[in-house]
Amino acid sequence: MINLFVLQNGRLSQEQVEDRNELLQHHNPIWIDVIDPEEEELLWIKEAFAVQLPELDDLGDLEASARYFEADDGHLHIRTDFLLDEEDTSRNVRVAFVLTNQVLFSIHDEDLPVFRLVRLRARLRPGSVSNAKDVLLDLYSTDAEYSADALEEVYENLERAGKRVLSETITDADAAEVLETIATEEDTNGRIRRNVMDTRRAL
Repeated sequence: MINLFVLQNGRLSQEQVEDRNELLQHHNPIWIDVIDPEEEELLWIKEAFAVQLPELDDLGDLEASARYFEADDGHLHIRTDFLLDEEDTSRNVRVAFVLTNQVLFSIHDEDLPVFRLVRLRARLRPGSVSNAKDVLLDLYSTDAEYSADALEEVYENLERAGKRVLSETITDADAAEVLETIATEEDTNGRIRRNVMDTRRAL
């Protein structure tokens, strides 16, 4: 899926691109967000913008030095993890960015809460973004907010678990449940910390 964003009256306007011709007709997008693309969709982008986006299979674990680099064509390439905090579990989703002089390209295998929130804010608040770099910085800023909210929830859950441990009437089943909660929240905490460190490196 290709979502294309242009500025209209200071707001981001979103359009979903269904075929190659639609993509070629737009000459002034500031952000193109690609979610779980087909191979032909990546070819459309290459033809329309002369930008080679990585395939999803190439977004695996990379050394820190390989996550941020400037290509010979001057395009900035960034690989960053974004937190996906769901009700039962949390995980990091790898996103690849290519920043050119006029357009931010992003590619990932599923939609993310941070991206949805940035799109919503940019539609409702005129002037929140004015160019491709603003979109990238807003994504990182919103990710920091999202991670902070998730971290606050972790501490609240750990506090409740601690109170249960100190209860005089705790059973073996309760103790096992508390241990499971602690393990889950510590895992989430580790993912959030990794996410924040990744963002700091990128900025």
